[in-house]
Amino acid sequence: MRSYLNKNYQNLEEIANNQKNKYLENTPFPHIEFQDFFCDELMNEIINEFPNNLDILGIKHENEVEKKFALPVYDKLSESAKYLINQLNSFEFVNFLNKITGIKEALIPDPYLEGGGYHELKQNGFLNIHSDFNIHLKTKLDRRVNVLIYLNKDWEENFGGSLELWDKEMKKCEKKITPTFNKVVIFNTNDFSYHGNPKKISHPQKVSRKSIALYYYSYGRPSTDLKNDISHNTVFMKRPNTKDKASNQFKKLFGKFYYKSRS
Repeated sequence: MRSYLNKNYQNLEEIANNQKNKYLENTPFPHIEFQDFFCDELMNEIINEFPNNLDILGIKHENEVEKKFALPVYDKLSESAKYLINQLNSFEFVNFLNKITGIKEALIPDPYLEGGGYHELKQNGFLNIHSDFNIHLKTKLDRRVNVLIYLNKDWEENFGGSLELWDKEMKKCEKKITPTFNKVVIFNTNDFSYHGNPKKISHPQKVSRKSIALYYYSYGRPSTDLKNDISHNTVFMKRPNTKDKASNQFKKLFGKFYYKSRS
């Protein structure tokens, strides 16, 4: 079978064992990044097959808190992208995620790609700081882990679009990650894992910022992950000393969920 991993990352169990402590101790919340994680040949195929009309083919998100395009439809992805996603939904990779994150509940991939799939930010595109929706709309499972795969060659920080990780009190950005080609970022997602890419895209050749996003779920989660016991959509936050728009009030999606009875 064709390998989807770079030769330096073939042994996922060993990587999980060696990097688990780093993952859990990273601030402002558990996360890790790997450069050149996947097979270069495969990643080049994916970027070469990335649609040049995602603004038409996909879903348009354009409002006060985000300006981006997304294609969360498996059947509309390229064959190479489907192959990568199939591997990332395999037992091998999901087991790796369970071990490196230390999450006790069994992680479950999302064949529906709810909110995932292709993402693209064109010139002036952005995504304000937020915490993610916490329940899958179809399966009603708890969202636990994000895997973001970047597809941007020769990308520099001053082009915008860096992934920002903010502290729990929304006082400061603790880490910025430049979305360079073949970089994967993995992190726990909960009601306090504030992240986004609020700096607008400003590429000198108007090249867009491209990525693939996958999310993983579990049945039940720790109550410490939650501000309260309700399911909610994406919650956007306001950065200090900015004109950011926010949606600080949690919006119930399904009425109350009592998480203690699910864990």
